[in-house]
Amino acid sequence: MLMWLAQQLAVWESAFSVFDYITLRGILSAMTALIVSTLVGPAMIRGLRDMQIGQSVRTDGPQSHLSKAGTPTMGGALIIVAIASGTLLWGDLSSRYLWVALLTTVAFGAIGWVDDYRKVVEKDSRGLPARWKYFWQSMVGLAAVTYLFSSSTQTPELTLYLPFLKDFAFVMGLLFIPWSYLVVVGSSNAVNQRYQTFQHMNDLEGIYVGSVWT
Repeated sequence: MLMWLAQQLAVWESAFSVFDYITLRGILSAMTALIVSTLVGPAMIRGLRDMQIGQSVRTDGPQSHLSKAGTPTMGGALIIVAIASGTLLWGDLSSRYLWVALLTTVAFGAIGWVDDYRKVVEKDSRGLPARWKYFWQSMVGLAAVTYLFSSSTQTPELTLYLPFLKDFAFVMGLLFIPWSYLVVVGSSNAVNQRYQTFQHMNDLEGIYVGSVWT
């Protein structure tokens, strides 16, 4: 949004062309997300506590997990608000990659929201069964990578490059779909499990962060 505005203003003042640099917009986007989360976060946490939306802990798990009972959950919504704000304000809205990344993040967050809803509202500490999480993540991941494959117009878009090996370039062709699917879904679940191991993040936040990092 602001990138488009800067491009219009650059017609009269060339200084606005600085916003064409993706590095600058990346920094400004991160700062925007930080400001939004800082301003909205405390109010959201208070709201979740007032509504008694807290973590439901399984009684058959480790005793150390019982301390998480009542901890405000569904906080991943704050992450998606911050990400969307920074992305929509400073991103190139004409890029299909931006929309695929943002919509995939929102979709993965929706899966985590359903999991938290079952835990908080329905008082089911198991949440959404793992097989259904994996099923819906797979549907979203396949839809995203299939769209990117079908809309590709240049060979580099389907080419695998390895860091530090400047002469290596493997044109994947149809292999782009299964490879990208493994990256999207695998990264999401890997990050989610990693955070749950350290007991700092529930499913909603973990799935968000996984799709964002991917």
